[in-house]
Amino acid sequence: MNYTTEDIQKRVDKYISQFKEGYFSPLSLQARLTEEVGEMAREINHHYGEKQKKATEKNKALEEELGDVLFVLTCFANSLDMDLSEAFEQSMSKIETRDKDRWTRKEGESSNE
Repeated sequence: MNYTTEDIQKRVDKYISQFKEGYFSPLSLQARLTEEVGEMAREINHHYGEKQKKATEKNKALEEELGDVLFVLTCFANSLDMDLSEAFEQSMSKIETRDKDRWTRKEGESSNE
């Protein structure tokens, strides 16, 4: 399934809107995001690092953890009435300008000027 950022934000909002509690506060969402990123880091460490999982630990997919991060990040954006596409565009424009000559380009590639 392919989702646009608008689809993602609407689906998350539809889910959260069915509960009286609604979205958590920005501070609570930041804590949740930190928790989820930590779980993703743990999976990365198990797959690519030296620390192997214990035999008793459940095998979680890195994709699942990334999805959890995306969910919480979307909750954060929705709770503050932010558009993920706009936030992404602002970030990419900044990065493409600031870092356009920072890295060694592949042969035949030119900067986005």
